[in-house]
Amino acid sequence: MPTPPLTVAWFSYFPVEWLPGAPEEVRRLPRLHPASWQRVLLEELENNPAVKLHVVVLRKQFARNLTFVRNGVTFHLIKTIGGLRGPTLFWLDTWLIRRKLAEIKPDVVHAWGTEQGAGLVARRLKYPYVVTVQGLLTWYAELVELNHYQRFAMRLEKWSLPCAPVVTTESTFAVDYIRQRWPRANVRQVEHAPDWIFHRLERKPQAGPLRFLYVGSISRIKGSDLLLRALDRLKDELPFELVVVGKPEGEEMERIRRELSEGLWRRIQFKQDLAPAQIAEELMAATMMLFPTRADTSPNSVKEAAVAGVPVVASAVGGIVDYIWPGRNGFLFPSENLDEFIAAIRRACSDPRFRAGLVEPAALEQARDYLSPRRMGKGFLEIYQGLAGGAGGSA
Repeated sequence: MPTPPLTVAWFSYFPVEWLPGAPEEVRRLPRLHPASWQRVLLEELENNPAVKLHVVVLRKQFARNLTFVRNGVTFHLIKTIGGLRGPTLFWLDTWLIRRKLAEIKPDVVHAWGTEQGAGLVARRLKYPYVVTVQGLLTWYAELVELNHYQRFAMRLEKWSLPCAPVVTTESTFAVDYIRQRWPRANVRQVEHAPDWIFHRLERKPQAGPLRFLYVGSISRIKGSDLLLRALDRLKDELPFELVVVGKPEGEEMERIRRELSEGLWRRIQFKQDLAPAQIAEELMAATMMLFPTRADTSPNSVKEAAVAGVPVVASAVGGIVDYIWPGRNGFLFPSENLDEFIAAIRRACSDPRFRAGLVEPAALEQARDYLSPRRMGKGFLEIYQGLAGGAGGSA
């Protein structure tokens, strides 16, 4: 007799508005963070007969509660009340999610991140659960100043990670950090993978002028100030243009704009809210990616570049060192060191292979294997099966 599928419920944030084929009223919603790694795993699991997946999404922007099915996955959209989630320590979320899970009757629940209280909510429920780290805020606080909400979320992280049955994170660095910080945590590494579209990209890199690409928020934590300062110093030395995929707004952007030369801004194109196929088009043409982040568990944009075969110049932090190998598919530099960043850009632009927008073929193959969506799907399925079997996430 065939084994019945595991019923797995995800919560509480999922970028439903980015889903092709979602109901029109869902696709019309304001686009929030794309959380592309969740959609990659969704595609790996949605047709897997071993899993029956439900996705529970809470958001104040929903016009109404709505349930719809797409590719065998059931989405439960729950309208919540703005301004009450954090102040109630996510007890409002707990009540709404608990009521929905009583209908779903999951074998395992998957709490995505601690940023919106998912890990804390999972702790209050009666189901076996896994918490996935999306941003390791306790570590971030050691490197940059967090805003008020981020400091609040960091406290939730400290409450929820040590007692979770299983914690997953992306990089070898984050695994080691969690084990040192919370020795009793049962932490597993499952690398979040880029979409298959990036693995299969046929590159046509632009060599003249050099086309630099940055994908990320305009923020101190992502090092966008370092990026613009470095290129301002190199503008008379290198022929380049810069494409920034991110919103050109906010206090950080205005402060940087006042400090740097007008000649730099004429070389910059800003784009935002790009779908994966549009990001792939940018990677197809890019000569190289620049990513001077100060703190990142394992940035998805760098992974997308790595599996697309785009040379990367990035800071040596978090998971970046797991798939960017100096001299093979890019160069690394010490985080927050502007002079070293500029030197690394110069080295990359003087390397014949990187200047042509190419990487070592063996490095590309290695990156694609390490960052495979199939590997990601297998890793999470083993954890679900282990939790359902009472084995603490061991398959």
